Amino acid sequence: MLWEIKRFYEPEFEVALHALEMIKERFMVSLPEDEAAFITIHIVDAELDNGSLENVYTITKVIQDIHNIVRYYFRMEFDEKSVHYYRFITHIRFFAQRLVTNTPYKDDGDDSLFELLKNKYKNSYKCVLKINTYIKNNFHYDLSTDEKLYLMVHIERTVYNATN
Repeated sequence: MLWEIKRFYEPEFEVALHALEMIKERFMVSLPEDEAAFITIHIVDAELDNGSLENVYTITKVIQDIHNIVRYYFRMEFDEKSVHYYRFITHIRFFAQRLVTNTPYKDDGDDSLFELLKNKYKNSYKCVLKINTYIKNNFHYDLSTDEKLYLMVHIERTVYNATN
C-alpha cells in the first residue's frame, strides 16, 4: 500500500519522511520508506475523531476503488500533479472518512444545480452512478444528491483537465 499512501495522504507522508530523517539524525538509524507509510497511517488515524487503523485501511481502499472506477470508466491516467486531481482525491478522502465513520452528509434540499449539471456532464454523471453502485453494494449506503453533485464536478474537472 506504499504507493497509495504516498499518493492519497501526501502531506502526512511528507511529515512521516521528515520523522525518518529526524530518527536518522538522532539515532544514526536509516529506516526504509515503508516505515514512513506506517507512520503516515498512524497520523491519519489520529486525524479521525473515532478512528482506528482498520478504518484507515478501509478509507484507503475506498479512495483507491473510486479512483480506479473513474480511471477505468474514462480509460485514462490522471495528471497526479494537477490541482484538480489533488482536489478530487481530497474530496474522495473526506467522503470515505464520512462513510467509514458513519457521519452522513446533509443535503441542502435544492436539486436544481444537480439536475442542470447532470445533463451538462453526462459522462461524469454516469461514472458517479457506477460509484454509487459500488458504495451501495459494499457499504449499504446511497450517495446523497449533494454527494453525487460534488463527485460529478470533481470528476469533470479532473478528467477534462487531464485530456486538454
